[in-house]
Amino acid sequence: MGKAIRLYETGGPEVLKWENFDPGHPESGEVLIRHEAVGLNFIDIYHRTGLYPLPALPAVPGMEGAGIVEEVGSEVGDFAKGDRVAYAGLPPGAYAETRLIPAHRLIKLPDEISSKQAAAMMLQGMTARYLLRGCYKVGKGDTILIHAAAGGVGSIVCQWAKFLGATVFGTVGSYEKAEIAKTNGCDYPILYRDEDFVEAVKKITQGRGVDVVYDSVGNATFMKSLDCIRPLGMMVSFGQASGPVKPFDLGVLSAKGSLFLTRPTLMAYTEKREDLVAHGQDLFDVIIKGIVKVRIKQMYSLADATKAHQDLESRKTTGSSVLIP
Repeated sequence: MGKAIRLYETGGPEVLKWENFDPGHPESGEVLIRHEAVGLNFIDIYHRTGLYPLPALPAVPGMEGAGIVEEVGSEVGDFAKGDRVAYAGLPPGAYAETRLIPAHRLIKLPDEISSKQAAAMMLQGMTARYLLRGCYKVGKGDTILIHAAAGGVGSIVCQWAKFLGATVFGTVGSYEKAEIAKTNGCDYPILYRDEDFVEAVKKITQGRGVDVVYDSVGNATFMKSLDCIRPLGMMVSFGQASGPVKPFDLGVLSAKGSLFLTRPTLMAYTEKREDLVAHGQDLFDVIIKGIVKVRIKQMYSLADATKAHQDLESRKTTGSSVLIP
């Protein structure tokens, strides 16, 4: 009998309960994993609060993990006991010492990447991959704005976009986070508490604006983000840390220069097995080559998930965080 974090109702961090948990044995197409590390992501908070409803309660939250295959069910040909694997995305259930998961959602880990690294990067790294190569194909000479540039996704996007030849703008909340963003390749860290990020972007781009904005903050930044984009540019709204974007007249997109708007999810971009593997392989490639460095800034015991959620919600964290079973 192992242990897991479970929630029986939605609410604050206090609804997370550390208790005994038996995942059972794998059925056809399933694999039993023993976690060595589990990722901490803002979507976990959305699930805990009910903003993104979980399939049913009680539930084990968590969308990302890495570890060792303990047992495989029938009709599983790609994995065997002892394989090192990682995953990110549906179905939830990562906040556990051991869990069952469909084999088609797993990716084998290269020897060069540790389980802690994988748990810190799979969801955020594959998110960065679809942002930069799917929603808008960033290349040499492009200009981008990434909000929360010192966060987990932001740190990866800054490094990867810089390698692709882009000029990177990023919003941050402190001088410390500005230095982190700059180290990761952000050309123009903007302290949003001290200056208006729209004015800063327009000044530096001589009024043109950027080609694409990546916004995971949501309500607090969405409308102003539209003012940062050049005509025919792209707005990518991929999160809502400050709350959901309020309804607005689509005519605003026309008035601001025939802008494109998308609200993507990793699950849609990796629904097909071949797309999931492609995202994983591209991420592993930039990590192994040293193009992108994943910095684990916080580690918590899985039993202390309540504290981890409190820190993440209050923006005390930088870079990536992991939970250790």
